[in-house]
Amino acid sequence: MLKFIDTHTHLYASEFANDRKEIIEKATHNGIEHLFLPNIDVHSIQPMLDLCWDFPQHCFPMMGLHPCSVDEHTDAHLFQIQKWFKKRKFYAVGEIGLDYYWSTEFKEQQIKAFRMQIQWAIQMDLPIVIHSRNSNEDVIAILEEMKHPKLRGIFHCFGGNAAQAETVTQLGFLLGIGGVLTFKNGGLDVAIANIGLEHLVLETDSPYLAPVPYRGKRNESFYLIEVAKKLAELKQCGLAQVAEITTANAKRVFNIA
Repeated sequence: MLKFIDTHTHLYASEFANDRKEIIEKATHNGIEHLFLPNIDVHSIQPMLDLCWDFPQHCFPMMGLHPCSVDEHTDAHLFQIQKWFKKRKFYAVGEIGLDYYWSTEFKEQQIKAFRMQIQWAIQMDLPIVIHSRNSNEDVIAILEEMKHPKLRGIFHCFGGNAAQAETVTQLGFLLGIGGVLTFKNGGLDVAIANIGLEHLVLETDSPYLAPVPYRGKRNESFYLIEVAKKLAELKQCGLAQVAEITTANAKRVFNIA
């Protein structure tokens, strides 16, 4: 059986309240053995950690403050989140970044929080997992400014153009490829046309962004296989090659065996 890693899934979300165990078992029984869970805010921490406690062989937590959770109380949120790094192991600082799509009301606070969490990652020698929406130029500029031998990670749900994809990979970051790759006019296929598999990892972002043929429905980690199939088609290679390389990339960035 081919082995895959879902590098970004919100399986602790309320959308899975009625069948979470079955969803995880379906994924793991079909070769998606590692599921990486990004934190969102101070309220998502406990549900995420409970899931990792229930499925310690398959679920791996990250810790961070999502840009859409940034508000006038950001300093207090960051204080609470930072304390968790002293309590247990996390595999990345994430998901963190900038989001100008919904609102720019707290743009300066977003930038401050992003910079601070990047600094944590460098200090702890952890990868970062970046959320970037309508903000790629600012995100890339900050990464270039804060460039460091230990600064690495994943551009989750990469949505930039071909030039930005090239810049991101030159900075040593991986591109997270999910359901958008299967969308007819998603544009991701063009953006990564010249990006080799060695720079890519797979993700679902479930319960969001379900791939074709499940588009519009609740996404789940099992659907990662549809993304992998589309990527194999795009790169004109076998599914086994996609599985092998993207899984190795994910293991390397998250530092797991």
